[in-house]
Amino acid sequence: MADTEAHSQTTLRPATPADTPLIVCLIEELAEYERLGDRCRADPATLGEHLFGKRPYAEVIIAEHGSEPAGFALFFHTFSTFACAPSVYLEDLFVRPRFRRRGIGGLLLRRVAALAVERGCRRLEWAVLNWNRPAIEFYLRLGAEAMDGWTIYRLDGGALLAAGTDRQA
Repeated sequence: MADTEAHSQTTLRPATPADTPLIVCLIEELAEYERLGDRCRADPATLGEHLFGKRPYAEVIIAEHGSEPAGFALFFHTFSTFACAPSVYLEDLFVRPRFRRRGIGGLLLRRVAALAVERGCRRLEWAVLNWNRPAIEFYLRLGAEAMDGWTIYRLDGGALLAAGTDRQA
């Protein structure tokens, strides 16, 4: 299928509260693809609150190819002290396997980049699993650079709880 034909059949739209079950399904599919299904705790009520509640923490763009959900991008704002400007962090970009190689991932990433530019952000950043060569090659083709010299650290579960309640810190 030609790229322009794929693009003409693909629509991107902001997610709505009614999309919450779909987003959970897409997150679960992504977790399986990333071999992290056992760690996925996606729950419609919690996700709906965090995306559409009183204080939304993230935004989602849904890609539809024809009338079928094809993928999504979930992102949120961060702040760069060195750039002294807001940034966007792309938490997840996922296209269902049967819709890959149609330009949908590029459409999603470019939409998030356009939103970042419109909002005065200076950066768009994300992480990718080291083994995920198809994703790495996709990002490199778009002009992304690996941030050598940086390692992501994480506190979660008991370690987060301990750090967050330790009065000595």
